[in-house]
Amino acid sequence: MLSRLENGEIIEDYPTDFPNPSCLVFGYSVANKVLHVVVGSNGDMLFIITACFPTTEKFEADLKTRKVR
Repeated sequence: MLSRLENGEIIEDYPTDFPNPSCLVFGYSVANKVLHVVVGSNGDMLFIITACFPTTEKFEADLKTRKVR
């Protein structure tokens, strides 16, 4: 998972998240499927908060751009 995060792209930033800032990372799974991972950091460590395979229900076809509601 770590190499997936290192090669991922931050597509959303959440600097005011509590207790630590976090961001949404776009990347690919080992099976080459698009993967979204929310990662928090306290400056010393990374925390994987959640991971999912995105759909076009909430994201545009590029799976990077959140649909406007």
